[in-house]
Amino acid sequence: MSLRSPRGDRASGGALRRHRGLALLFVLPALLLLGALVVYPIGYSVARSLFDATGHRFVGLDNYSAAFTDSATLTAVRNNAIWVAVAPALVTAIGLVFAVLTEKIRWATAFKLLVFMPMAISFLAAGIIFRMVYDADPQRGVLNAAAVSVHDTFTDQPSYPGARPRPGAGLERAEGGDVQASAATGTALLPLVGVQPGALPATARAARPAGGDGVRGTVFLDFVPGGGGHPGQLDPGKKGLPGIEVQLRDGARTIATTTTADDGTFRFSAAPSATTSVVLPAADFAAPYRGIDWLGPSFVTPAIIGAYTWIWAGFAMVIIGAGLANLPRETIEAARIDGAGEWQIFRRITVPQLAPVLGVVFITMVINVMKIFDLVYIIAPGPVQQNADVLALRLYLVSFGGGNDQGLGSALSVLLLLLVVPVMLLNIRRFRGSRS
Repeated sequence: MSLRSPRGDRASGGALRRHRGLALLFVLPALLLLGALVVYPIGYSVARSLFDATGHRFVGLDNYSAAFTDSATLTAVRNNAIWVAVAPALVTAIGLVFAVLTEKIRWATAFKLLVFMPMAISFLAAGIIFRMVYDADPQRGVLNAAAVSVHDTFTDQPSYPGARPRPGAGLERAEGGDVQASAATGTALLPLVGVQPGALPATARAARPAGGDGVRGTVFLDFVPGGGGHPGQLDPGKKGLPGIEVQLRDGARTIATTTTADDGTFRFSAAPSATTSVVLPAADFAAPYRGIDWLGPSFVTPAIIGAYTWIWAGFAMVIIGAGLANLPRETIEAARIDGAGEWQIFRRITVPQLAPVLGVVFITMVINVMKIFDLVYIIAPGPVQQNADVLALRLYLVSFGGGNDQGLGSALSVLLLLLVVPVMLLNIRRFRGSRS
């Protein structure tokens, strides 16, 4: 049994107080920085959200009421919900697949470098890159260039895209876009304009009247280089349009089909009648396929999610790959000995054992996408930016992007904070559970 003197207790207490004071001295700069950069802005935003746009009149919870009734804000909330529902799961799943692939291929290091490289690019640069990738012009947009190439490989192209009948020449444009002319007299002239210079074939010859019996006619470009000529007439210098499909119809029934010659002439052996007409199908003049409007109102949010996945898949791959490297190999080898296939091993052994790591990646991505801003701001064009709006972008536009209403913007920032905090607390609990 040992007895401690009061002097010893006082000495140990003083040493403990000195150690606490020294610890507080070292922690104080970090606390001041945390208060200046985190606590004060949060407190000021909460207070500012209770005032109007000028910041002088107290309005209570009116800004929060306006946030829940504004259609643009509701669109932003809906888009945020889409982001949370799709992007984290997509990034986690692709990262898992990539992490498993790195164990199966020889050039794993090069593959990891290639997948992780987008993480080294700023979101500004990535947004500019994908703004060009999604460009609607196939001459500049990579995706539309690929889509047009595939489409043109398997689909016949229009002979003269953009061509249209000469106004006032007696030609009619049907509801489906077909060009038709009456064949009651047996002869039909079909003058067209709007043919692009590069669309006229080198084999095109001077237009001339068609001869022979039956229904006949000429399809020609109603334009004389250098000027001159009369609209709708076969003047010298006008070119025939070869290769155009021509149909002879009796009402809605197609009697015969032919193609124009190099001089634009065509002929049907059928005798003309009061109900027959010569028709040029709309497919001859349809606009060429230009791809998909990736940045249009319908696809802009999925397109931006695709860009986000491209950037963050490498991060998920690295984290999941680290967890995969620490898995006990005995269970996998035992499953292989028992005859389990690779898919069974992946689904029943690898994924369950990786569940804690997958949960961390998923929750991290949820927190990240709830405050997504820069990619949406850069990629979405101005006219459709409201369709791709998210809460972080909305509060910026309301506060500084022309709205100049810091009261409503502060209310939106508080709402965004309230949405993020539960996920952050869940993540903290997971970290504490993994350490215990």
